[in-house]
Amino acid sequence: MPTTSPPRARGRALRRAAAPAFALTALVLPAVLSGCAAFGDDRSGVVVTTNILGDLTRAVVGDEAEVTVLMPPNADPHSFGVSARQAARMEQAELLVYNGLGLEEGVLRNVEAAEEAGASGLEVGEAVDPIEYTEGETAGRPDPHFWTDPVRAAEAVDAIADAVVAQVDGADEDRVRANAERYRGQVEELHEEAAERFAALPGERRRLVTNHHVFGYLAQRYDFEVVGAVVPSGSTLASPSSSDLKSLADAVRDADVPAVFADSSRPDRLARVMADEAGLEIEVVPLFSESLTAEDGEAPTYLEMTRHNTGAIADALAR
Repeated sequence: MPTTSPPRARGRALRRAAAPAFALTALVLPAVLSGCAAFGDDRSGVVVTTNILGDLTRAVVGDEAEVTVLMPPNADPHSFGVSARQAARMEQAELLVYNGLGLEEGVLRNVEAAEEAGASGLEVGEAVDPIEYTEGETAGRPDPHFWTDPVRAAEAVDAIADAVVAQVDGADEDRVRANAERYRGQVEELHEEAAERFAALPGERRRLVTNHHVFGYLAQRYDFEVVGAVVPSGSTLASPSSSDLKSLADAVRDADVPAVFADSSRPDRLARVMADEAGLEIEVVPLFSESLTAEDGEAPTYLEMTRHNTGAIADALAR
């Protein structure tokens, strides 16, 4: 089960609203905590919005608290929504962990309602030194896709541990810290592996075209150039115009890019239309950039997702 993210001295990273919690006894989900405070009428457990953050949180929390993850496998974080029961569970959490920076467009109002009801909220994106989009309709806005950079994902692990220790009654600090240290080591290994794979690519092959602006953090960390995106936005809810597709096709042709990367949870039709528009033989390579898969999929954990994407990008651009 997934969980949280730690506090840093940035923006809204971690806060507890002053308003008292609403009495939602009839709606609170029953649960059993291991080594934690009992449920009853008090706040309990950790609720996480996205499944990627849920996986990081689960690794840190272990058996120290109940973790509820709202976003199902293979979903789109920009558009998924929650039920009334899930919204009530958010308001009764000891700690609400969310990505923030505009990612969870469909549950933002529920996050705000939970914080107003008194739940402690951790906006992880604010805690890991976010960057801004540099082009498209979202230029100048914060980019929420920090997890494509394993270095920032490791920072998120630390933030999660801090938040759990501070906010979750009964969680054993030594166990939480040990879990975080162990998992952070695994994430740092991911970074070293990615740096080695990408270092083998010549400069003219370090160019990315994606279905929307999702790999800005990866590009910054590993010295890639983002040629453009089929959807010139940081959200999958936006749509490109015919002139957008033509402009990108021209850029792809000029840059001689061998592949376009499309998220596996979204149709790649637009990417193929753009490739046809360019009049070139361009491979459309699926990546797991926005969501984990179910257990029987290729990316059921953050570690597996990142390794898969690293290999797919390196292999496609090396051709």
